[in-house]
Amino acid sequence: MKKILSVVLLLCFFIPGFSQNSVTVTGQLSDGVTQETLPFANVTVQSAVDNSMITGAITDENGLFEILGLPTGKYSLVFSFIGYESVTKPLIAGGLNSIFNLGQILLQPSAEQLAEVQVIGQEASTNSDLNKKSFNLDNNIAQAGGSVLDAMKTMPGVTFDQDGKVVLRGSDKVVVLIDGKQSSLTGFGNQKGLSNIPASNIEKIEIINNPSAKYDANGFAGIVNIIYKKETQNGLNGDVGLSFGLGALGKRIPDTPTDLGSFSVNPKLIPSINLNYRKGKLNYFLQSEFIVQEALPNNEFTTRNYDDGRNVISQVPENRKQFRSIINGGIDYNLDDKNSFTFSGLYDRERHIDTSQVAFIDLNTNSRNRFYTWEEEEVTRYINAAINYKHSFEQPGHNLSANAQYTQGLEDETYSLNDSSAVRIGRDKTNIRAIENTTSLATDYVKPLSNGRLELGAKLRIRRLPVDYTITPGNESIIYPGLGTFSDWGENLYAGYVNYLLEKEFYDIEAGLRAEQTDVFYDLDPANTYYPNNDAYDYFELFPSARFTFKLNENNKISAFYNRRIDRPGEPELRVFPKYDDPELLKVGNPYLRPQFTDAFEVAHKYSWSNGSLFSAVYHRIIQDQYMRIFSIDDSDPNYDIVNRIYQNTGRATNTGLELLLSQDLTENWSLSSTVNWYSNAIDQYEGTVLFPFVRPFVIEESTANAWNAKLSSELNLPSDYTFQVTGVYYSDKNIPQGKELSRYSVDLGVKKSLWNKKAELTFSATDIFNRFGIRQEVTNAGFTAIYQNYFETQLFRLGLKYKI
Repeated sequence: MKKILSVVLLLCFFIPGFSQNSVTVTGQLSDGVTQETLPFANVTVQSAVDNSMITGAITDENGLFEILGLPTGKYSLVFSFIGYESVTKPLIAGGLNSIFNLGQILLQPSAEQLAEVQVIGQEASTNSDLNKKSFNLDNNIAQAGGSVLDAMKTMPGVTFDQDGKVVLRGSDKVVVLIDGKQSSLTGFGNQKGLSNIPASNIEKIEIINNPSAKYDANGFAGIVNIIYKKETQNGLNGDVGLSFGLGALGKRIPDTPTDLGSFSVNPKLIPSINLNYRKGKLNYFLQSEFIVQEALPNNEFTTRNYDDGRNVISQVPENRKQFRSIINGGIDYNLDDKNSFTFSGLYDRERHIDTSQVAFIDLNTNSRNRFYTWEEEEVTRYINAAINYKHSFEQPGHNLSANAQYTQGLEDETYSLNDSSAVRIGRDKTNIRAIENTTSLATDYVKPLSNGRLELGAKLRIRRLPVDYTITPGNESIIYPGLGTFSDWGENLYAGYVNYLLEKEFYDIEAGLRAEQTDVFYDLDPANTYYPNNDAYDYFELFPSARFTFKLNENNKISAFYNRRIDRPGEPELRVFPKYDDPELLKVGNPYLRPQFTDAFEVAHKYSWSNGSLFSAVYHRIIQDQYMRIFSIDDSDPNYDIVNRIYQNTGRATNTGLELLLSQDLTENWSLSSTVNWYSNAIDQYEGTVLFPFVRPFVIEESTANAWNAKLSSELNLPSDYTFQVTGVYYSDKNIPQGKELSRYSVDLGVKKSLWNKKAELTFSATDIFNRFGIRQEVTNAGFTAIYQNYFETQLFRLGLKYKI
């Protein structure tokens, strides 16, 4: 461990390099006296450094010109025509704006030649605005054959909590988009679908820590945008692949004494296909993957030490047999050079059966108090259908787009419970069926300006999520009575935004304002005895965003950001029906939760050189009405205590941190990259009231704790078309409500071999080689302390073959 930490700390200032941007320049030449357009005039692009010619264009019959693919940098544009004086204009292409509309340019027949104005810009890269980080998954070898969740494990600032949620810079309030849109697959706060999206079908992943006003206001920690592959060549393109893997080869600690125990050496077979066919006005695309596997998504050991001297340990392994199919496809139709449509759809269906035997062991007497056997059969299905329309005006980059999208997420979950112990002998059964329907309509308008752009947009989103709950109680049932048989949740959102971007020689400014009106209701079965009233509320909020960038010199930029954002509890956080995988540690929602609001501030700096770059950022977030799960004892049963893990608003908190990302090419064939993220989570003291299953107080003690994580990746190109990659990840201790989460680390490696004249790739990857990435927590509350250890399946070995068509 010390050696790994030493290596991570030694190389903690390296990040992946970023690709170059290019820009488009347009305008119209006219006679300065008559205002008539000038056809077939000359436009020359010269370097502002040495006046060498870079490229050029000729105006069309209407005096219009267009220059495509101009690399970012500093230029002088020279406009000339026979009988007219030449005009020179500066162009600053700093990477912030991709379209420059110079508007009408007047050439004077007899005027004195305009004095040349020299301007100096900054050659920039994709991330030069210090706001977005892009990661190409083709370079992700150590996690090859895995899911998007596996690939994100090594990205800067990204971690995961025990429920599988993405955590950016210490917060799980993250919005996950697919091709720029939210859907039920990655969820509105529910990110379970990430573990099932094949990384092989993804082109890149973007992390946006400071989104502008054009993005939805939720997700204060940032946005993760997953972009599917789409080929641009004519004809048939793509690839087919097959991956075989084994998971959980070793066990971190022995299982508790049961017949079943936890699954290990879990086989996985994953065929995949990615096809694209482009001809004429049509482009067809299809990505698909099938997963047949055994898995161990959870393996929770919980040791409870009660103040009265009792000490109990239980283990809840989710032994899973799973089949999943994912199909994503669509058609691009270019009606003409100004109008285009995209029709797309996604279908994802998964069925799994989880089995578990849960023993509750009295550590004082080494005897088994209770013995639970349960089986969960669950079917999940996600459907996404979308129509996108885009109209392009004469000026490049000037466009109007509209999007209509419908998504549906189905969850049908049945728990069969069998309790056989001295406490009771009985069988219980529960079924939850939830269908989330979301319809959204959005329109966006973009107008390029000579030194920036203007963005306007509006959105309507309607969500409904009814839940049916059926129980079949057995003898002395452990299932809480009086919950009712249904709930119904809904949300209507109406939004509009304006965003303005200005790019000048020495500075850039981006400012925007988003307005959102939200109407929410949560209806409960009148038979519910725990929550006396339905809930309904509405609110109107403004969400400003601002960014100012100062260009220090050719290689340095510094930016300051401000964002106000919101995180709305979704139905999973509100659901009143408990989950019974551990009958003495019940997870349950709270229908009276309220949104949390965040003000975020950040200062970021980027320094680039020929073979590397350094990014650094300092950020501070102020969170009001923070919500999270808290622990509270239900001691109403004389035979045993139940620990409820229930969502509550817990008052004010802050998140302050420092992020460093640095990359360096050591040689032509060897590169190193790494990141370090340090943050401090401060939780204010808070006293509240739990209503379920009876009214009782809870207390959150004031706490402040520092945490950090570091990631190191090294890639080496070897002879005979071999590529080797090793990745190390370390998460330090960090505070959580009522306790702390302990440190963990992972070492991954991968090897890629090109075959058949680079038409195919053979990959071998091994993640968490030492099996040290499980989650461990220590929790303290009135009446007990608990040690929670989740040694789920993090150790995976995969062999994959991909063939390019």
